[in-house]
Amino acid sequence: MDLIDSTEKLQAACDRLRQHPFVTVDTEFLRETTFYSKLCLIQLASPDEAILVDPLAADLDLAPFFALMADEAVVKVFHSARQDVEIIWQKGEVIPCPLFDTQVAAMVCGYGDSVSYEQLANDIAKARIDKSSRFTDWSHRPLSEHQLAYALSDVTHLRTLYLALAEELARTGRASWVEEEMAVLTSPATYEMKPENAWMRLRGRVKKTRDLAVLMEVAAWREQEAQTRDVPRSRVMKDDSLIDIATHAPRSAEALGHLRSVPNGFERSRGGTDVLAAIERGLARDPRMIPSLEKPRGKANNGAVLEMLKVLLKAVAENERVAPKILATVDDLEAIAASDHADVPSLRGWRYELFGERAIALKRGQLALSIERGRVVTFER
Repeated sequence: MDLIDSTEKLQAACDRLRQHPFVTVDTEFLRETTFYSKLCLIQLASPDEAILVDPLAADLDLAPFFALMADEAVVKVFHSARQDVEIIWQKGEVIPCPLFDTQVAAMVCGYGDSVSYEQLANDIAKARIDKSSRFTDWSHRPLSEHQLAYALSDVTHLRTLYLALAEELARTGRASWVEEEMAVLTSPATYEMKPENAWMRLRGRVKKTRDLAVLMEVAAWREQEAQTRDVPRSRVMKDDSLIDIATHAPRSAEALGHLRSVPNGFERSRGGTDVLAAIERGLARDPRMIPSLEKPRGKANNGAVLEMLKVLLKAVAENERVAPKILATVDDLEAIAASDHADVPSLRGWRYELFGERAIALKRGQLALSIERGRVVTFER
Protein backbone atom coordinates (compact mmCIF):
# COMPACT_ATOMS: atom_id res chain seq x y z
CA MET A 1 0.00 0.00 0.00
CA ASP A 2 1.26 3.48 -0.90
CA LEU A 3 1.81 6.22 1.64
CA ILE A 4 0.08 9.55 1.10
CA ASP A 5 3.01 11.92 0.59
CA SER A 6 1.49 15.10 -0.88
CA THR A 7 -0.85 17.77 0.47
CA GLU A 8 -3.16 17.35 -2.52
CA LYS A 9 -3.63 13.62 -1.88
CA LEU A 10 -4.08 14.21 1.84
CA GLN A 11 -6.73 16.86 1.23
CA ALA A 12 -8.68 14.54 -1.07
CA ALA A 13 -8.48 11.69 1.45
CA CYS A 14 -9.62 13.88 4.36
CA ASP A 15 -12.51 15.19 2.27
CA ARG A 16 -13.66 11.60 1.79
CA LEU A 17 -13.16 10.66 5.42
CA ARG A 18 -15.19 13.55 6.78
CA GLN A 19 -18.25 12.28 4.91
CA HIS A 20 -18.58 9.57 7.57
CA PRO A 21 -19.81 9.83 11.19
CA PHE A 22 -16.53 8.55 12.60
CA VAL A 23 -12.91 7.97 11.68
CA THR A 24 -10.42 5.75 13.49
CA VAL A 25 -6.96 7.21 14.15
CA ASP A 26 -3.54 6.00 15.25
CA THR A 27 0.03 7.30 15.01
CA GLU A 28 3.51 5.84 15.05
CA PHE A 29 6.27 7.94 16.55
CA LEU A 30 9.75 7.96 18.07
CA ARG A 31 10.81 9.65 21.29
CA GLU A 32 14.04 7.96 22.34
CA THR A 33 16.33 10.86 21.38
CA THR A 34 13.99 13.87 21.61
CA PHE A 35 11.84 15.62 24.19
CA TYR A 36 8.91 15.99 21.80
CA SER A 37 7.68 12.96 19.88
CA LYS A 38 8.77 12.66 16.25
CA LEU A 39 5.64 11.89 14.25
CA CYS A 40 6.52 9.17 11.71
CA LEU A 41 3.21 7.78 10.44
CA ILE A 42 -0.53 8.53 10.63
CA GLN A 43 -3.17 5.84 10.13
CA LEU A 44 -6.79 6.74 9.37
CA ALA A 45 -9.86 4.68 8.53
CA SER A 46 -13.52 5.31 7.81
CA PRO A 47 -16.13 2.54 7.51
CA ASP A 48 -15.15 1.98 3.87
CA GLU A 49 -11.44 2.82 3.48
CA ALA A 50 -8.12 2.97 5.32
CA ILE A 51 -5.14 5.18 4.50
CA LEU A 52 -1.58 5.76 5.65
CA VAL A 53 -0.04 9.24 5.74
CA ASP A 54 3.69 9.99 5.67
CA PRO A 55 4.28 13.09 7.84
CA LEU A 56 8.00 12.92 6.98
CA ALA A 57 7.35 13.57 3.29
CA ALA A 58 8.96 16.82 2.08
CA ASP A 59 5.94 17.91 0.03
CA LEU A 60 3.29 17.24 2.67
CA ASP A 61 1.48 19.86 4.75
CA LEU A 62 -0.59 18.25 7.53
CA ALA A 63 -3.17 21.09 7.58
CA PRO A 64 -5.94 18.90 6.04
CA PHE A 65 -5.36 16.27 8.73
CA PHE A 66 -5.53 18.84 11.52
CA ALA A 67 -8.73 20.26 10.00
CA LEU A 68 -10.26 16.77 10.07
CA MET A 69 -9.25 16.36 13.71
CA ALA A 70 -11.01 19.63 14.52
CA ASP A 71 -14.19 18.76 12.59
CA GLU A 72 -16.87 18.40 15.27
CA ALA A 73 -19.17 16.51 12.89
CA VAL A 74 -16.81 13.52 12.88
CA VAL A 75 -16.05 11.38 15.94
CA LYS A 76 -12.34 10.61 16.23
CA VAL A 77 -11.78 7.09 17.59
CA PHE A 78 -8.47 6.14 19.26
CA HIS A 79 -7.29 3.35 21.52
CA SER A 80 -5.37 4.70 24.53
CA ALA A 81 -5.57 8.17 23.06
CA ARG A 82 -3.40 10.26 25.35
CA GLN A 83 -0.05 10.03 23.53
CA ASP A 84 -1.63 10.35 20.10
CA VAL A 85 -3.62 13.41 21.14
CA GLU A 86 -0.54 14.92 22.75
CA ILE A 87 1.35 14.65 19.45
CA ILE A 88 -1.52 16.16 17.45
CA TRP A 89 -1.76 19.02 19.95
CA GLN A 90 1.99 19.67 19.82
CA LYS A 91 2.20 19.55 16.03
CA GLY A 92 -1.02 21.28 15.06
CA GLU A 93 -2.37 22.94 18.23
CA VAL A 94 -5.58 20.97 17.66
CA ILE A 95 -7.36 18.64 20.06
CA PRO A 96 -9.35 15.90 18.26
CA CYS A 97 -12.98 16.48 19.18
CA PRO A 98 -15.36 14.78 19.63
CA LEU A 99 -13.15 11.99 20.91
CA PHE A 100 -13.83 8.34 21.73
CA ASP A 101 -11.20 6.20 23.46
CA THR A 102 -11.89 2.48 23.13
CA GLN A 103 -9.60 1.66 26.08
CA VAL A 104 -11.67 3.86 28.40
CA ALA A 105 -14.91 2.52 26.92
CA ALA A 106 -13.69 -1.04 27.44
CA MET A 107 -12.96 -0.30 31.10
CA VAL A 108 -16.50 0.99 31.52
CA CYS A 109 -17.82 -2.12 29.76
CA GLY A 110 -16.00 -4.49 32.10
CA TYR A 111 -12.95 -5.53 30.10
CA GLY A 112 -10.54 -4.76 32.94
CA ASP A 113 -7.98 -2.06 33.72
CA SER A 114 -6.04 -0.60 30.76
CA VAL A 115 -6.98 -3.43 28.39
CA SER A 116 -4.70 -3.64 25.34
CA TYR A 117 -5.76 -3.11 21.75
CA GLU A 118 -4.57 -6.62 20.86
CA GLN A 119 -6.73 -8.16 23.58
CA LEU A 120 -9.80 -6.19 22.54
CA ALA A 121 -9.26 -7.02 18.88
CA ASN A 122 -9.08 -10.68 19.83
CA ASP A 123 -12.12 -10.59 22.13
CA ILE A 124 -14.44 -8.40 20.04
CA ALA A 125 -13.22 -8.51 16.43
CA LYS A 126 -11.90 -12.09 16.69
CA ALA A 127 -8.69 -10.86 15.07
CA ARG A 128 -5.11 -11.70 15.98
CA ILE A 129 -2.63 -8.80 15.78
CA ASP A 130 0.96 -9.51 14.75
CA LYS A 131 2.93 -7.39 17.22
CA SER A 132 6.37 -8.02 15.69
CA SER A 133 6.52 -4.57 14.04
CA ARG A 134 5.53 -2.61 17.14
CA PHE A 135 9.05 -1.55 18.11
CA THR A 136 10.53 -1.05 14.65
CA ASP A 137 12.08 2.23 13.47
CA TRP A 138 9.10 4.04 11.99
CA SER A 139 11.28 6.90 10.76
CA HIS A 140 13.17 4.65 8.34
CA ARG A 141 12.10 4.82 4.69
CA PRO A 142 10.94 2.88 2.83
CA LEU A 143 8.64 1.08 5.26
CA SER A 144 8.23 -2.63 4.60
CA GLU A 145 4.95 -4.21 3.49
CA HIS A 146 4.90 -5.99 6.86
CA GLN A 147 5.14 -2.65 8.71
CA LEU A 148 2.42 -1.12 6.55
CA ALA A 149 0.10 -4.06 7.14
CA TYR A 150 0.68 -3.84 10.90
CA ALA A 151 0.03 -0.09 10.90
CA LEU A 152 -3.23 -0.51 8.97
CA SER A 153 -4.47 -3.17 11.40
CA ASP A 154 -4.28 -0.59 14.17
CA VAL A 155 -7.19 1.33 12.62
CA THR A 156 -9.14 -1.28 10.64
CA HIS A 157 -10.04 -3.48 13.64
CA LEU A 158 -10.59 -0.32 15.66
CA ARG A 159 -13.74 0.28 13.59
CA THR A 160 -15.26 -2.95 14.87
CA LEU A 161 -14.26 -2.20 18.45
CA TYR A 162 -15.82 1.25 18.31
CA LEU A 163 -19.16 0.07 16.95
CA ALA A 164 -19.39 -2.79 19.46
CA LEU A 165 -18.42 -0.69 22.48
CA ALA A 166 -20.67 2.21 21.49
CA GLU A 167 -23.58 -0.21 21.19
CA GLU A 168 -22.83 -1.68 24.62
CA LEU A 169 -22.59 1.77 26.20
CA ALA A 170 -25.93 2.73 24.71
CA ARG A 171 -27.51 -0.51 25.96
CA THR A 172 -26.22 -0.03 29.52
CA GLY A 173 -26.76 3.73 29.66
CA ARG A 174 -23.10 4.33 30.43
CA ALA A 175 -22.14 6.56 27.48
CA SER A 176 -22.05 9.61 29.79
CA TRP A 177 -19.40 7.86 31.92
CA VAL A 178 -17.07 7.73 28.94
CA GLU A 179 -17.89 11.32 27.98
CA GLU A 180 -16.74 12.45 31.43
CA GLU A 181 -13.36 10.81 30.85
CA MET A 182 -13.14 12.31 27.36
CA ALA A 183 -13.44 15.79 28.88
CA VAL A 184 -10.03 15.24 30.47
CA LEU A 185 -8.46 13.92 27.27
CA THR A 186 -9.77 16.85 25.22
CA SER A 187 -8.53 19.53 27.61
CA PRO A 188 -5.34 21.32 26.43
CA ALA A 189 -4.30 21.54 30.09
CA THR A 190 -3.81 17.76 30.07
CA TYR A 191 -0.94 18.13 27.61
CA GLU A 192 0.76 21.21 29.00
CA MET A 193 4.31 20.54 30.20
CA LYS A 194 5.07 23.69 32.13
CA PRO A 195 8.60 23.81 33.55
CA GLU A 196 7.28 25.15 36.85
CA ASN A 197 5.32 21.92 37.35
CA ALA A 198 8.17 19.51 36.53
CA TRP A 199 8.97 18.91 40.21
CA MET A 200 5.68 17.06 40.69
CA ARG A 201 7.11 13.97 39.01
CA LEU A 202 9.76 13.71 41.75
CA ARG A 203 8.13 15.16 44.84
CA GLY A 204 7.94 11.82 46.64
CA ARG A 205 11.73 11.51 46.67
CA VAL A 206 12.48 14.41 49.01
CA LYS A 207 11.61 14.66 52.69
CA LYS A 208 12.25 18.26 53.71
CA THR A 209 10.60 21.53 52.74
CA ARG A 210 13.95 23.11 51.89
CA ASP A 211 14.84 20.18 49.63
CA LEU A 212 11.53 20.50 47.82
CA ALA A 213 12.07 24.22 47.32
CA VAL A 214 15.41 23.56 45.62
CA LEU A 215 13.97 20.65 43.63
CA MET A 216 11.21 22.89 42.27
CA GLU A 217 13.76 25.29 40.80
CA VAL A 218 16.27 22.73 39.54
CA ALA A 219 13.54 20.57 37.94
CA ALA A 220 12.13 23.66 36.21
CA TRP A 221 15.60 24.45 34.83
CA ARG A 222 15.98 20.91 33.48
CA GLU A 223 12.52 20.92 31.89
CA GLN A 224 13.18 24.22 30.14
CA GLU A 225 16.55 22.98 28.90
CA ALA A 226 15.07 19.73 27.60
CA GLN A 227 12.27 21.53 25.78
CA THR A 228 14.55 24.16 24.29
CA ARG A 229 17.10 21.62 23.07
CA ASP A 230 14.42 19.00 22.23
CA VAL A 231 16.25 16.24 24.05
CA PRO A 232 15.08 13.76 26.72
CA ARG A 233 15.20 15.03 30.30
CA SER A 234 17.84 12.44 31.18
CA ARG A 235 20.14 13.88 28.50
CA VAL A 236 20.16 17.17 30.40
CA MET A 237 20.39 15.66 33.88
CA LYS A 238 19.25 12.38 35.41
CA ASP A 239 16.60 12.21 38.12
CA ASP A 240 19.08 10.92 40.70
CA SER A 241 21.29 13.97 40.10
CA LEU A 242 18.35 16.32 40.65
CA ILE A 243 17.50 14.64 43.95
CA ASP A 244 21.14 14.71 45.04
CA ILE A 245 21.38 18.43 44.26
CA ALA A 246 18.09 19.19 46.02
CA THR A 247 19.18 17.24 49.11
CA HIS A 248 22.67 18.76 49.42
CA ALA A 249 21.97 22.22 47.92
CA PRO A 250 25.60 23.00 46.99
CA ARG A 251 26.26 26.73 46.78
CA SER A 252 29.56 26.75 44.92
CA ALA A 253 30.95 25.15 41.77
CA GLU A 254 33.40 23.19 43.90
CA ALA A 255 30.62 21.78 46.12
CA LEU A 256 28.50 20.95 43.07
CA GLY A 257 31.42 19.09 41.50
CA HIS A 258 31.87 17.00 44.63
CA LEU A 259 28.44 15.37 44.24
CA ARG A 260 29.00 11.84 42.92
CA SER A 261 25.86 11.86 40.76
CA VAL A 262 26.89 15.02 38.88
CA PRO A 263 28.97 14.37 35.70
CA ASN A 264 32.63 15.35 35.82
CA GLY A 265 33.18 18.93 34.73
CA PHE A 266 29.50 19.84 34.80
CA GLU A 267 30.12 22.39 37.53
CA ARG A 268 32.32 24.41 35.13
CA SER A 269 29.75 24.46 32.33
CA ARG A 270 26.96 26.92 31.58
CA GLY A 271 24.59 24.28 32.94
CA GLY A 272 26.51 24.24 36.21
CA THR A 273 26.16 28.01 36.51
CA ASP A 274 22.42 27.76 35.78
CA VAL A 275 21.95 25.02 38.38
CA LEU A 276 23.74 27.05 41.08
CA ALA A 277 21.46 29.98 40.27
CA ALA A 278 18.43 27.68 40.50
CA ILE A 279 19.61 26.44 43.90
CA GLU A 280 19.84 30.00 45.18
CA ARG A 281 16.31 30.71 43.94
CA GLY A 282 15.07 27.63 45.72
CA LEU A 283 16.77 28.54 49.00
CA ALA A 284 15.29 32.03 48.76
CA ARG A 285 11.71 30.72 48.47
CA ASP A 286 9.34 31.47 51.33
CA PRO A 287 8.90 28.12 53.18
CA ARG A 288 5.27 29.03 53.83
CA MET A 289 4.64 28.96 50.06
CA ILE A 290 6.12 25.47 49.53
CA PRO A 291 3.59 22.62 49.14
CA SER A 292 3.30 20.37 52.17
CA LEU A 293 5.15 17.07 52.17
CA GLU A 294 3.16 15.72 55.09
CA LYS A 295 0.65 12.94 54.58
CA PRO A 296 -2.97 13.72 55.49
CA ARG A 297 -3.56 13.37 59.22
CA GLY A 298 -4.66 9.88 60.18
CA LYS A 299 -3.59 8.33 56.88
CA ALA A 300 -0.84 6.26 58.48
CA ASN A 301 -3.37 4.71 60.89
CA ASN A 302 -5.93 3.74 58.27
CA GLY A 303 -4.27 0.62 56.90
CA ALA A 304 -7.12 -1.71 57.86
CA VAL A 305 -9.73 0.70 56.53
CA LEU A 306 -7.84 1.01 53.26
CA GLU A 307 -7.73 -2.77 52.85
CA MET A 308 -11.48 -2.99 53.46
CA LEU A 309 -12.08 -0.31 50.84
CA LYS A 310 -9.97 -2.26 48.35
CA VAL A 311 -12.11 -5.35 48.93
CA LEU A 312 -15.27 -3.29 48.50
CA LEU A 313 -13.93 -1.74 45.30
CA LYS A 314 -13.17 -5.13 43.77
CA ALA A 315 -16.58 -6.47 44.78
CA VAL A 316 -18.46 -3.50 43.31
CA ALA A 317 -16.40 -3.59 40.12
CA GLU A 318 -17.10 -7.29 39.61
CA ASN A 319 -20.79 -6.89 40.34
CA GLU A 320 -21.21 -3.87 38.06
CA ARG A 321 -18.88 -5.24 35.34
CA VAL A 322 -16.60 -2.22 35.28
CA ALA A 323 -12.83 -1.91 35.70
CA PRO A 324 -11.85 -1.03 39.30
CA LYS A 325 -9.37 1.60 38.13
CA ILE A 326 -12.07 3.74 36.56
CA LEU A 327 -14.08 3.72 39.79
CA ALA A 328 -11.22 4.61 42.15
CA THR A 329 -7.44 4.74 42.25
CA VAL A 330 -5.30 3.74 45.22
CA ASP A 331 -4.81 7.46 45.94
CA ASP A 332 -8.59 7.90 45.97
CA LEU A 333 -8.99 5.04 48.43
CA GLU A 334 -6.27 6.42 50.71
CA ALA A 335 -7.96 9.83 50.70
CA ILE A 336 -11.37 8.30 51.48
CA ALA A 337 -9.84 6.23 54.28
CA ALA A 338 -8.54 9.47 55.80
CA SER A 339 -11.66 11.58 55.27
CA ASP A 340 -15.34 11.11 54.39
CA HIS A 341 -15.17 14.43 52.54
CA ALA A 342 -12.07 13.80 50.44
CA ASP A 343 -11.93 15.79 47.20
CA VAL A 344 -11.61 12.83 44.82
CA PRO A 345 -13.58 11.73 41.73
CA SER A 346 -14.83 8.63 43.56
CA LEU A 347 -17.00 10.85 45.77
CA ARG A 348 -18.61 12.69 42.85
CA GLY A 349 -21.13 11.94 40.13
CA TRP A 350 -21.73 8.42 38.87
CA ARG A 351 -18.70 7.08 40.74
CA TYR A 352 -20.26 8.20 44.02
CA GLU A 353 -23.54 6.49 43.17
CA LEU A 354 -21.77 3.29 42.20
CA PHE A 355 -18.94 3.11 44.74
CA GLY A 356 -18.30 6.25 46.81
CA GLU A 357 -21.58 6.15 48.71
CA ARG A 358 -20.97 2.53 49.68
CA ALA A 359 -17.38 3.32 50.69
CA ILE A 360 -18.58 5.98 53.15
CA ALA A 361 -21.30 3.66 54.43
CA LEU A 362 -18.70 0.94 55.02
CA LYS A 363 -16.51 3.37 57.00
CA ARG A 364 -19.49 4.42 59.13
CA GLY A 365 -20.49 0.84 59.94
CA GLN A 366 -23.68 1.12 57.88
CA LEU A 367 -22.50 -1.45 55.33
CA ALA A 368 -20.91 -4.83 55.89
CA LEU A 369 -19.01 -7.30 53.74
CA SER A 370 -19.61 -11.01 53.64
CA ILE A 371 -18.75 -14.01 51.49
CA GLU A 372 -21.43 -16.04 49.75
CA ARG A 373 -20.58 -18.92 47.43
CA GLY A 374 -17.02 -17.67 47.04
CA ARG A 375 -17.98 -14.06 46.20
CA VAL A 376 -17.78 -10.92 48.32
CA VAL A 377 -21.21 -9.38 48.83
CA THR A 378 -22.43 -6.31 50.71
CA PHE A 379 -25.42 -5.86 52.97
CA GLU A 380 -26.80 -3.01 55.05
CA ARG A 381 -26.43 -3.15 58.79
